[in-house]
Amino acid sequence: MATKKDYVIGSGNVFADLGYARPEEAAAKAELAHKITTIIERRKLTQAEAANVLEVDQPKVSALTRGKLSGFSLDRLVRFLVLLGSDVEIVVKDQPRSRRRAKLLVA
Repeated sequence: MATKKDYVIGSGNVFADLGYARPEEAAAKAELAHKITTIIERRKLTQAEAANVLEVDQPKVSALTRGKLSGFSLDRLVRFLVLLGSDVEIVVKDQPRSRRRAKLLVA
């Protein structure tokens, strides 16, 4: 006999759903960290080599690649991308009237 399963539709931001104080910032940091990790993997850098490029110690690279982002600001993550050779473009737009709040988005 099948049982009915309850579920909740998410907001589209897992960090908001988990009750983070600043969910958009957490999502942006996670996306930037993912991009950094992808570049490190694509370049086949060891954590020690990545640490040298990023001007940090190896444990910081380990934390970053495992999603432990509390010690990293958005600014620092953007700087890491630049150090890895990525162009970073920041676009500021007016918030549409159809939306209650402005948003922070990493694309």
